[in-house]
Amino acid sequence: MFRRLVVLIAAALPAALAQNTHVVEEIAAKVNGDMITRGELEDTRRQSEQRHRAEGLTGARLTEAVREDSAHALSDQIDLLLLVQKGKDLGISVDGDVTRELADMQVAWKISDPDKFHEAIRQQYGMSFEEFRDKMRRQYLAQRVIGQEVGYRIQIPDAELQKYYDEHKAEFVRKEQVFLSEILISTEGKSAQQVATAEQKAKDLVARAKKGEKFSDLVRDNSDDQETVRNGGVLPPYQRGMMEKSWDDLVFAAKKGDIVGPLKGPLGFVILRVDDRYEAGQASFEEVRNEINDRMARPKMEPKIREYLTTLRQEAFLEIKEGYTDAGQAPGKDTRWHDVAQLKPQTITKEEVAARTKQHKRFMNIVPIPGTEKPIVGSAPVEPAAKPASNSGAASTPPAGPPAGGDAPLKQ
Repeated sequence: MFRRLVVLIAAALPAALAQNTHVVEEIAAKVNGDMITRGELEDTRRQSEQRHRAEGLTGARLTEAVREDSAHALSDQIDLLLLVQKGKDLGISVDGDVTRELADMQVAWKISDPDKFHEAIRQQYGMSFEEFRDKMRRQYLAQRVIGQEVGYRIQIPDAELQKYYDEHKAEFVRKEQVFLSEILISTEGKSAQQVATAEQKAKDLVARAKKGEKFSDLVRDNSDDQETVRNGGVLPPYQRGMMEKSWDDLVFAAKKGDIVGPLKGPLGFVILRVDDRYEAGQASFEEVRNEINDRMARPKMEPKIREYLTTLRQEAFLEIKEGYTDAGQAPGKDTRWHDVAQLKPQTITKEEVAARTKQHKRFMNIVPIPGTEKPIVGSAPVEPAAKPASNSGAASTPPAGPPAGGDAPLKQ
């Protein structure tokens, strides 16, 4: 079940919703305040077939694999919704994880221009960048809930963790990288006097940050980059050569916790805080301990995850339309469709399902992050790169990407 759930939330992202068409969808199930439509289940079946074809299945084997996935499609969608809803209730934020994952993809696809990257997402997955990012956010949120609510109960002895590290050291070799947070004071469209005022504001913020004011609060109250404001200003990791050399020299000479700036960029004045930095070479056991624990705990988590999802079902308002089956139904739970007055039309428009947000210009148009942990399907393999330690109970699975190619990293 766990592997199927990971495949669902990581790879089986629903197809794009019609931009200009008023399409009516049949509701298959209601999960608390959310709904699952027949169209979403059909999209899942199509994606299942595509995935299994890519794995080389044909004929009867392909038919059986798709049939098995389809039998659990509604159950998996309910699982995902329940986990996402629980994550929201717990106040879990995964914006930083999503930013890093998207940066992984952008570097792996070798596309430096954000607009071109957004278009590549649309062509590859048939949905807008904002919609794709929201699907990824739900993926990470579900995984974080599993880790926080289930994974923490599974403890791996230190001796076993050390043994795994010793036997897989090659998987924990990383390149030099720095982890940053930023405040952007925009100068776009401003007069010379306004630019001077912006520069003074940036200098004042640097002074306040160096005196110890909480950086995330300064980001929230002052940064003009609304995309990074949502996650406290956190940026994806950078390698040398991904920024203009003078910026590189300053950032990579700084220590953890240092404030760098203000630096003048094309969008305005940038203030950077060094959240962490890794030297090139072998990551120590302590640095990757949590990641190893995640890997080793996952096989032991499956029965515990099913128990937890059953508990969430027991607590949820759950109604399933006749003709649809929840393979993970909780024993004794009445999920019959009770709202007889609403049986017709039992539909919802795709416009109501979709929540679209406006695209935003990325920080300095610089390609972030140095690679992914796994090869991107359809592209050249990417060299593994260790990431900051995580307490989550399930590792993420990078989405498949288009063929390698495109632009080289953009210089300042």
